[in-house]
Amino acid sequence: MPETVLLGTQPLRPDQVVAVARHGAAVGLAETAEKKLAATREHIEALAEAIEPTYGVSTGFGALAVRHIPPESRTALQRSLIRSHAAGAGAPVEPEVVRALMLLRLRTLASGHTGVRPGTAAALAGLLNAGIVPVVHEYGSLGCSGDLAPLSAVALALMGEGEVLDAAGRLLPAADALRAAGLEPVTLAEKEGLALINGTDGMLGMLVLAAADLRRLLDVADLTAAMSVEALLGTDRVFAADLQELRPHPGQASSAARIYAALAGSEIVASHRGPDCPRVQDAYSLRCAPQVHGAARDTLGHAELVAGRELAAVVDNPVVLADGRVESNGNFHGAPVAYVLDFLAIPAADVASMAERRTDRMLDVARSHGLPAFLADDPGVDSGHMIAQYTQAGLVSELKRIANPASVDSIPSSAMQEDHVSMGWSSARKLRRAVDGLTTVLAVELLTAARALDFRAPFRPSPVTGALRDLVRTRVDGPGPDRHLAPEIAAVEELITSGAVLDALPRTFPS
Repeated sequence: MPETVLLGTQPLRPDQVVAVARHGAAVGLAETAEKKLAATREHIEALAEAIEPTYGVSTGFGALAVRHIPPESRTALQRSLIRSHAAGAGAPVEPEVVRALMLLRLRTLASGHTGVRPGTAAALAGLLNAGIVPVVHEYGSLGCSGDLAPLSAVALALMGEGEVLDAAGRLLPAADALRAAGLEPVTLAEKEGLALINGTDGMLGMLVLAAADLRRLLDVADLTAAMSVEALLGTDRVFAADLQELRPHPGQASSAARIYAALAGSEIVASHRGPDCPRVQDAYSLRCAPQVHGAARDTLGHAELVAGRELAAVVDNPVVLADGRVESNGNFHGAPVAYVLDFLAIPAADVASMAERRTDRMLDVARSHGLPAFLADDPGVDSGHMIAQYTQAGLVSELKRIANPASVDSIPSSAMQEDHVSMGWSSARKLRRAVDGLTTVLAVELLTAARALDFRAPFRPSPVTGALRDLVRTRVDGPGPDRHLAPEIAAVEELITSGAVLDALPRTFPS
């Protein structure tokens, strides 16, 4: 079990977000956080008793902020805020996304700048630790004023309302799940409703998860590219370090070094190195892999920089400052996160597009330099991997469509009070689809390249590509008459997502 993630001391790290969201790591509040929460709450309670209204404490919300709410109605105000804002629709989003947004909202609460009571923050931690996942729907966030509907669904569960998944994955009323876990519903006090929902936590959580996935997938893409280069009798000379130094992009250098190392010791590459080889240059999808994969790596690096800044941020409105002032602000606007979510969808589509082109070359008898048509056992009787490339092509086309940015759109809401929004939640949702699509495209290339390497016998692949081919063979048989191909694609996808592909590399392999 991963170590407990303690909140309120240092900014969260991306790996901690992944540990809680995906692997069930427990969370806790540091003693310093509890002290900050208590001190800040004193300021909020003083403002609640003041004659002068304070937004979020003694007023309505959004365009209704002009109304002063008397003390006897403020519990109802908080309850009504959460119930009305939990207005999501569509399919439930993935539990890991919900756990990520819960953790990130708790992180902001623990900062001591939101004004919630210590017990309310502890209740959210208790929900996470009990494995209770509120049902959050696909639609309902505009990525501004926070991920309102998604976070409201979480706050609703804290109140003992709505539906949740328990630790066993069963759909239950929240009240029943809380009771079974020994947790008490929370009655929200002044400011707590806004503090629980006014953050960019859903889109940030999806950014952190997607970045972790893409980092792994780009490592895999270098390997599948190397296998395809080898299978297509390409050269490894274009990946040499001195050529990469002429264009000093760090991502390019990293990808080139990985591809070059993956091809080291290949009998297949050595078999056509002599003067008899008539080909001077390989196709772009082989020769330019470091340039494309490297640009994707550098784009990802920028996105990770933004994510790191956001993980150190306090996103709430209004916010409680160190001197006790409660000030409205615009930090809930999702533009910084939305832009990089959209940005990452572009290299995801392009890396997939290049992988599909390499796959297609291995299947085309006119361009594969001696491989059988479609890598079929008996071309004509058998179709080999013909339709696997169709699957890639369909996915790549989809990835190109969803690479169009969502963050350039804006639909005003809340009676024009919220007249410009980020649509960052939509950017995050489509990036998750892009990550899934890229995974499948790379699985097809890995499956196809492994089969092509088998056809290059008696020449042996390099130690690295040979190990990857052998890993595939633990789940999928080698060349032979046509078989049901969908389960084989799924099996190789699982090798990628489980980390088995990267675990097969020697420890000395370039990172």
